[in-house]
Amino acid sequence: MVASDAPWDYLVIGSGIAGLTFTLGVADSGRVAIVTKDRTDESNSSYAQGGVASVWSPEDSFEAHAEDTIRAGAGLCHEDIVEMVVHEGPARIRELIALGTRFDSHLTGDAVEYDLGREGGHSRRRVLHAGDLTGQEIVRALAVAVRRHPHVQVLENALAVDLLTDRTRAGGAPPTCWGAYVYDRQRGAVRTVRARATALCSGGAGKVYLYTTNPDVATGDGVAIAFRAGAAVGNMEFFQFHPTCLYHPQAKSFLISEALRGEGARLRTQDGSFFMGSYHPDAELAPRDVVARAIDHEMKVHGYECVYLDITHQPPAFLAERFPHILRRCRELGIDITREWIPVVPAAHYMCGGVVTDREGRTGIGRLYAAGEVAMTGLHGANRLASNSLLEALVFGHRAAADARRMLAHDATPPPPMPDWNPGTAVNSDESVVVTQNWDEVRRTMWNFVGIVRSTRRLERARKRIAMLQEEIREYYWDFLVTGDLLELRNIATVAELIVRAALMRRESRGLHYTIDYSERDDLRWRKDTLITPSDS
Repeated sequence: MVASDAPWDYLVIGSGIAGLTFTLGVADSGRVAIVTKDRTDESNSSYAQGGVASVWSPEDSFEAHAEDTIRAGAGLCHEDIVEMVVHEGPARIRELIALGTRFDSHLTGDAVEYDLGREGGHSRRRVLHAGDLTGQEIVRALAVAVRRHPHVQVLENALAVDLLTDRTRAGGAPPTCWGAYVYDRQRGAVRTVRARATALCSGGAGKVYLYTTNPDVATGDGVAIAFRAGAAVGNMEFFQFHPTCLYHPQAKSFLISEALRGEGARLRTQDGSFFMGSYHPDAELAPRDVVARAIDHEMKVHGYECVYLDITHQPPAFLAERFPHILRRCRELGIDITREWIPVVPAAHYMCGGVVTDREGRTGIGRLYAAGEVAMTGLHGANRLASNSLLEALVFGHRAAADARRMLAHDATPPPPMPDWNPGTAVNSDESVVVTQNWDEVRRTMWNFVGIVRSTRRLERARKRIAMLQEEIREYYWDFLVTGDLLELRNIATVAELIVRAALMRRESRGLHYTIDYSERDDLRWRKDTLITPSDS
């Protein structure tokens, strides 16, 4: 762990694609510390199966990619951001290839041609992939480059507690971030890590829900610590539920990629009936919010525990080459996808809202950047287009790094002295069951009352219950020494509060936010972002 008196040029919180991209972008200009909660390769990015969307084929166009993104975003995408991201995508892909990322490809004569997939909401084949473990392959290539760099130190098994800010600036100016308090899991100690620029790249918050495709590290830490420090958050009501998570008692959080539907997989009910054509003209290739609500409706109306995804029409050799990870994992669980339908249910997958940033990844707090799933850049609007998440992480990780590098080159101000962590009179807890119980209650409350289909009554119940839980968590937090579990509980409760508040604010149905009390889209009053700042509390 870093010594408390050793300031860094850059502190990067998170080691997914956004964090690693930012790191490589600044490492030649200063010393970089990466804080990651688990291993470097354990992040939402690593679990991204489908791929990364980018205009790569002469049959595609930037205009088409932008139109697909805007259509999926249900009127809330920031069109200038969409244009910027899709135009910069190919350059970021070429950089990945230069670093050794092995996207699926084949030779045509002497030329390498990359295999392009199609997913829901896309009008063209534009998804570059590495089998069905694309995120893992991109993280591998980036991590190799990061580990080789002499200016970078990776701090594993550590998580940010709170940001270090100067809250007493004259004239009411926004605070400036100078690093973070960081909890070292192995030593059980909190250290003061100072830095001239800090990048939040901490990923999503799927663990705020009971059922999720996300890994255990996805507890919304970046959103929570930024909000506590004074940053604005936006569009938190738009939480994407992936339509097809494997339904099996031994398959924790295992995603069945949307790319299967791109290759012709069809959704069936238990009696074998196809149903998506009744919900959308694009059927299985409709945007994710439509497919997830359709599955949810079929399950509730008929009392099904799951529905089924059928890709048995594809040859076994094709499935083994295109989806080796899914084929292998399903076989381990006794499901042969070459001959059997795959049982699936929707699960919490992606946070479209987050910490509000500008086009350079800057937040409302000085020297603090955000990139990747933790950020609300304006790209996704009310519903993320499939495989745009890795693209966003690459583009904004790159842009934030360029801006931070410029900022530090023109401003040599060192981090000011900051107080060391003060635990006060806190003692070790012998009641960890309180943390476990509250963790479970937050997640069940969110799943039952703030899910795919919502109502004002259910949201109000969730708001009251989460407020009570937060009070219990606050008392526990100050009475006992911090642990990783306690810090994550505190953060998911904050994220849960923000999701509920945003959902209550938006009195319409749009994209991923569907409420039975306001079932229509209202462009006259609600074609705008939902913004929350700490001063609104």
